Amino acid sequence: MPDPLNVVVDTSHHNGNVNFPKAKEAGILGVIQKATQGQTGVDPTFKSNRKKVTDAGLLFGAYHFATGSDGLKQADNFLNVVGSFDQTLLVLDFEPNPTGPSMSLEEARAFVTHVKQVTGRFPGFYSGHFIKQLLGSNKDPILSQCWLWLAQYGPTPVVPPNWPTWTMWQYTDGAIGPEPHSVPGIGRCDRDKFNGTEQQLRDLWIG
Repeated sequence: MPDPLNVVVDTSHHNGNVNFPKAKEAGILGVIQKATQGQTGVDPTFKSNRKKVTDAGLLFGAYHFATGSDGLKQADNFLNVVGSFDQTLLVLDFEPNPTGPSMSLEEARAFVTHVKQVTGRFPGFYSGHFIKQLLGSNKDPILSQCWLWLAQYGPTPVVPPNWPTWTMWQYTDGAIGPEPHSVPGIGRCDRDKFNGTEQQLRDLWIG
C-alpha cells in the first residue's frame, strides 16, 4: 500500500483570507470548506471560498457542523446552501458542539439518509473520539455506509469498529499532531491525508 497522500485541507471562516493557487502550487489537491452549522447557520466565507477553490483548479468539498437538533432540517440547510452537488464532496462533521447540544446518533442517521436521498450518495462522516465514545465496539448499519474521515491528532490512526478503514485522516489542526502543520497560502490549518492514490481521491470526489 502506498503512503497516504497529504493533499487535502479543510477550511472555514477561521482561516481568514487564503491563497488557494499558492496552496495548489504546494501540492494541495482538494479543499473541504465549512458550509453550514445547525438548522440555519451559514459560514460567511463559503460562497467566496468555493469560487476561489474552483478558480484555482482544486477539488472542492463542503461540510456541515452538526448540532443537537432535527437532523433532517440540518441536512436541508446544508443542501440548500451547497446548491450544486456536481463534483462536490459532502461531509457531516460529527463532533461535540462547544456552544450547545451535540448531535445524537439518531439525528446523524436522519442527516446522512436525507443527503443520500437527495444526492444519490452518502456523505463522508467526520468524527474522532465522539463517535468512538457513542458507538464503542458497536456498529451502525446506516452510518457505516458513509466513508470515514477520522479526526485524530497523533502518529497512528485508530479506526472505530464501524468502519474497515479510514478514507481521510485529519492528523493535525495546525497546532497539535504530526508535522507538517501549515500550507503555503493558508498558514497553519487542518491538514488531511487520503488513504489511496490520486486517481482514487478524484474518483471519490466526483462520485
